[in-house]
Amino acid sequence: MKASTFVYPWDVNGDPAAAERIAGLGVRQVTLASAYHSTRALTPRHPRQRIVTAEHAAVLYPPGARWEGRTLRPYPAGDWAPGDAFGEAATALAHAGLEVHTWVVLAHNSRLGAEHPSTSVVNAYGDRYPWAPCVAQEATREYLVDLAVEAAVRPGARGTELESLGWYGTSHLHAHDKTGGVGLGDAGQYLMSLCFCVTCRAGYADAGQDPEELAAAVRDALEPLWRGEAVDEGWPAVEKLLGAGRAAATRVWREAIARSLQEAAVEAVRAAAPAGFQILLHADPVTYHCGANPGVDPAHILGVADGVVVPCAGGPGLLPAFAEAGAEGAVLAANFGIVSGMGGSPVTLAEDAGRAAELGATELRLYHAGLASDQDLTAVREALTAVRGD
Repeated sequence: MKASTFVYPWDVNGDPAAAERIAGLGVRQVTLASAYHSTRALTPRHPRQRIVTAEHAAVLYPPGARWEGRTLRPYPAGDWAPGDAFGEAATALAHAGLEVHTWVVLAHNSRLGAEHPSTSVVNAYGDRYPWAPCVAQEATREYLVDLAVEAAVRPGARGTELESLGWYGTSHLHAHDKTGGVGLGDAGQYLMSLCFCVTCRAGYADAGQDPEELAAAVRDALEPLWRGEAVDEGWPAVEKLLGAGRAAATRVWREAIARSLQEAAVEAVRAAAPAGFQILLHADPVTYHCGANPGVDPAHILGVADGVVVPCAGGPGLLPAFAEAGAEGAVLAANFGIVSGMGGSPVTLAEDAGRAAELGATELRLYHAGLASDQDLTAVREALTAVRGD
């Protein structure tokens, strides 16, 4: 089973041993970040550094001329990834015999929301989520599609993995986060992620809902959660809290927006890419879910892209929905954490990979070789040897 590991350019650049060390894990591919959100990352083996602070979402290469004169444009990285950091790392990794695919984070950008507040998701209370661009807004959609093309089709890349290509919501890994005091659950996450910007209000109206009444209904629906009452999980809980008609109207609007954006981005990347270029989406088979792995309809998305990367941190239970969609030749990549300090389990990777294969996985994704300890990487190397049957 083909395996790829996620890598940042700063894991490789300035470390002459990095590319060979990654190749020595037994992976055939690296998924190398070319556009990424702000982060603070460990580099446990780098000869010059131990902590990298990426201060804002940025492209990790020099942005092109297509952005000249445009209000919404990607930000170049600072000193954490200067120049063509992606290109430098990609060259080193390719020389080590690894196939390089781009890793592109799209609708997740706090700096964009801070500098252009009107682009952000606005919840039913009027709070803006600067990390979450509203993907219904035309200017934002144009920006995301063009970013997908430029960041995906980098020189030397054989494919891409598009993350956050859909709705982002209230859930966000944020510095000093204090939002966990009330358990929102699946239903609360959905309700708190509904956008009420001008564009989305018009969309709800087109779906037969008065936007003011809908926002008030969402606020009322959330009251039991603020009181600490137990709420059921899943879509029936949303319908119970909000009412089936209102819930359906929000879902129809949001799913149509996400689907059309995904279609547009994949079509644009394919048109710009060389023949044989692989396009995968990070995805969740529950269509109303938000985040880095946005919800998709499996049958639809496997008819658009070449496959999906499926989160398996909680087990491989999301895989069957994609496998049952039955798209011939589609890539179903099971994404496992391999950083034990971040909840990953590299010591069970061989067993986990076997179970994922039984459920339809065709490839593995490993998060994340640059963040893992030496002990974790040793466990990965042993697991991949067992998976290959060496």
